[in-house]
Amino acid sequence: MPLRVLRFANSTAHPEDQPEPAVSRQPTEALMQKRVIRRHPFTGVAALSTLMFLTACSAATTDSAGGSGAGAATGPTVKIAVGIDPSFAPFFLADEQGLWAEHGLDVELVQFGRGGEGVDALAGGQVQLAGNSDTTTIGMLQQNSGLRSLLVYEESGRYLKVVLGPDVAEPSQIRKMAVVPGLSELAATRFLESKDIDTNSAEFVTADPPEIPALLQKGDVDAYVLWEPWPAKGTELGGKVLETTGDYGLSYAHWLITDNKWLSTNKTTAVKIAQALQEAARLTESDPEGAASATQKAAKIPTAQTLTAIEEIDFGVRDITAQDLKSYTATAKFYVDTGKAKTPPDVARAVLRGWFTQQTKGS
Repeated sequence: MPLRVLRFANSTAHPEDQPEPAVSRQPTEALMQKRVIRRHPFTGVAALSTLMFLTACSAATTDSAGGSGAGAATGPTVKIAVGIDPSFAPFFLADEQGLWAEHGLDVELVQFGRGGEGVDALAGGQVQLAGNSDTTTIGMLQQNSGLRSLLVYEESGRYLKVVLGPDVAEPSQIRKMAVVPGLSELAATRFLESKDIDTNSAEFVTADPPEIPALLQKGDVDAYVLWEPWPAKGTELGGKVLETTGDYGLSYAHWLITDNKWLSTNKTTAVKIAQALQEAARLTESDPEGAASATQKAAKIPTAQTLTAIEEIDFGVRDITAQDLKSYTATAKFYVDTGKAKTPPDVARAVLRGWFTQQTKGS
């Protein structure tokens, strides 16, 4: 059965959720930031259309793929939320190479412009799994207590970059920073801290990723920290890349996440998806050209951008560890320190340490 990729109107480019990290330092004080929210005028209409379309699609609710052989796609369709940027190359490559079907799966990839949108769709039952950054997911745990992280499939301290505006000579001149809630905002906060800049002195302007390079060009913001292709877009419009997040000690991871209720009755399907993703991540590293081609076809990302991203990102499926949990706990504290949560999100409950190895042991 041919595999399908669905794209929605407000998702012309990604991300987040990479997006979405292992944090080297904890915030030292509560941060109260003045925030401005910018939204595209058609965002609400697009979101409503998306919801109506997804609601019309039947969700997979039973694990009937358990007895199928490799190459036989049987059972209900499983929808996976992804972003539209090169960091999701393994998902697009799995589609093109037929890896889902080889594991007996019928998969649809549902593309969203921001990682948080994919998590909302997961929590609402419109998709069954999602790829998303650790930071963005942690920030949504209190509203979605059923979210579960199964594994890490990529990580990097080089993929997100700090972009300064054309007229900004040095970080001390930053007065406004564009951010996307989650990973981008954490990265911007840590950047200012690394330069000994009072975060209260900078206004954080919330916007969607496709809008941000233009805001920089017009002088509406002075800087931002985002994943590709938005740093490249910013330089095309006169901005300049100053450094990566790794230069100031910040990295991120992407999780494969699902809902605990769905997982409890679809464990076999979840394991097969994880195994297919593991194979796709290995192929992404060993065959970057193939991964770039698949990403171009699915998400319209120029192959050169994906090739560069593959050099900057470490793709590979692995278990979540106790050491990871320490970093995730620091990220949870960030949401309390910035006033976005009254109590730290329950990361220990959400991340399933060792899940992948436990489920595939002996297979």
